[in-house]
Amino acid sequence: MNIRSQFFREIRATLVLAFPLIIGELSQMALGVADTIMIGQVGVVELAASAFVNSVLHLPLMLGFGLLIGVSVRVSQARGEGNPVAARSALRNGLYLGLGIGLLTILGAFVVVPRLHWFGQDPEVVAASPRYFYLVAVSLLPALMAIAIKAHADAMNRPWMPFWIIGAGVVLNIFLNWLLIYGSWGFPEWGLEGAGIATALSRFATLVVIFLWCLRAAPDYREWLPVRWFRGPEWGTMRSLLQIGIPSSIHLLAEVGAFVMAALLVGRLGATALASHQIALTCAATTFMVPLGIGMAQTVRVGEAYGAKQPERLRLIALGGTLLVVLFALTSASSFVAFRWELAGLFSDDAGVIALCAHLLVITAVFQLFDGLQISASTSLRGMNDVRFPAALAFGVYWMIALPLGAVLAFWLHWGAAGIWWGITLGMMISAVVLSRRLVQKMRGVSRELLTSHGEG
Repeated sequence: MNIRSQFFREIRATLVLAFPLIIGELSQMALGVADTIMIGQVGVVELAASAFVNSVLHLPLMLGFGLLIGVSVRVSQARGEGNPVAARSALRNGLYLGLGIGLLTILGAFVVVPRLHWFGQDPEVVAASPRYFYLVAVSLLPALMAIAIKAHADAMNRPWMPFWIIGAGVVLNIFLNWLLIYGSWGFPEWGLEGAGIATALSRFATLVVIFLWCLRAAPDYREWLPVRWFRGPEWGTMRSLLQIGIPSSIHLLAEVGAFVMAALLVGRLGATALASHQIALTCAATTFMVPLGIGMAQTVRVGEAYGAKQPERLRLIALGGTLLVVLFALTSASSFVAFRWELAGLFSDDAGVIALCAHLLVITAVFQLFDGLQISASTSLRGMNDVRFPAALAFGVYWMIALPLGAVLAFWLHWGAAGIWWGITLGMMISAVVLSRRLVQKMRGVSRELLTSHGEG
């Protein structure tokens, strides 16, 4: 097979794996939108309380998600090596990680809830939050354990059944919201608390169903699943997962924290600026799900090629994924520029918000391209165990360059919200260039390493 045919074959394989991952991420965003709309019908205080609680609990969720990235990487590498024992161990210990973070989150809730007033929120919002906070905290335990199983399935190139199960969980959550928030069909009308119960029940149901699917899996997949699910933790495997997971968590928290700080900075510019910022960020976050899904597929497929010691295939997978991301980013960026006024008008009828948002969407178009490049490079590097450098770079770029520059542009040079966005965009640009260069160097290094080992053999 010639190189061109192999290149397009790898692109097709990445797309096949990425498609359910993209749809799954978009479904989770749809759930957030549905929750916002349904809780918003109860009242402004309840809506503010749900936003407050979910913002606080986003931190342990991202911590857990980052740590469980190690499951995907180690299982994909084990698959490339033809090592079912390592894949089983990675899943079993990943479940222990999810369980541990979930339990710590629940314990942390008992510490945080009595001190919610420390966050400086409106007293009515603080008073409405405790029960919802406890319920959502409890729901993170099954959510993280389900993520561990999904990571294993994705790495084994079996994404569809977890996709359908998790998608069914989203539908169940919305249905339970309807029953328990509004008191439909004779159920009690619990409002915000009902939304928390719905989230907890749907996440526990999702975990049970996805676990039952594993128990009834086809024989060729069952070989890669734990024979004894409830063995004690294997500390060697746990350390291996944390070597990938801890830097990945730092990377995620650096990015998420930077956007939270950006929102706080924009909020100092007034309600119009904050509303415009939120609309532009929602548009960017929605389209970002496509590069993110492609990147998740790249991690799995690069990890498999890395484990199988196939440097040429690894290179084609990484380059093909980057090409897909760039093509999509150019398309979405063009759409943001061409339809910026229409997009802004979908969210608001305020002339000031629409005008500022339309301006921010032009910056978002530039932002999209570099954001896609950096996620493509970082996820490919992750498949080759290179996670510490991207994590350190993310912290340095966002917190040492992007946010300070954005603040200078916004407040000293009076660029307003656009200054914050240009600061973040410059950070993305630096990250994209540095990580892309790092990826090229890493691929060359892997090729030399394998050639040397073959020569010695």
